[in-house]
Amino acid sequence: MYTSILNFFNDGGTFMYPIMLVLALGVAISIERYFYLTIVRKNNRKSLNQILKILHAGDMQKAYSFVSKSSHAVNKMLYQGLMRFKTSKSREDIESAMEESMLEVIPRLEKRTHYLATFANIATLLGLLGTIIGLIKAFTAVAQVDPALKAEILSTSISVAMNTTAFGLMVAIPLLLIYAVLQTKTTELIDSLEMATVKFANILTHSTKA
Repeated sequence: MYTSILNFFNDGGTFMYPIMLVLALGVAISIERYFYLTIVRKNNRKSLNQILKILHAGDMQKAYSFVSKSSHAVNKMLYQGLMRFKTSKSREDIESAMEESMLEVIPRLEKRTHYLATFANIATLLGLLGTIIGLIKAFTAVAQVDPALKAEILSTSISVAMNTTAFGLMVAIPLLLIYAVLQTKTTELIDSLEMATVKFANILTHSTKA
């Protein structure tokens, strides 16, 4: 099997190498983004549960201390809400402060993910380009060959030229699937932050009325 894969790669020509580079970059970004989003989700969930318990207990000083010392995305957002709560008890002002902070968090969550869709398109286009170049070379090569051998040489050359398109698609399809998965994880994270904003504002508003 290893020999078959190696022959397939070698027969594809020089365009197989840039497609392989695109694959390597895509895999690196996919792994980094997946673990980053997973860790952020875990940290946010843990921090939110802790801060909500503190707020339900009515210990505002401890809440200030907790969110100010943490670098987690949700804590940064809640910190802005608490800071605004010191100067304004308005629910709209508190939510506005947290939403402003969220605008800084979201780009970090979406960072580099969009490259995967771009890499998928590049891999496909490189595969097609490699095939076209291969076909041009094939037809040029058989132009001055014995007519009896033309069909055999041409069929072999076309088969080899198609390797780049096949490889480009084999790279593009998984990258698009991974892109969809990461986009879903990112959307879920953003939704959880928005939910945290609402819960946080509800608790602060309730404590003010109490």
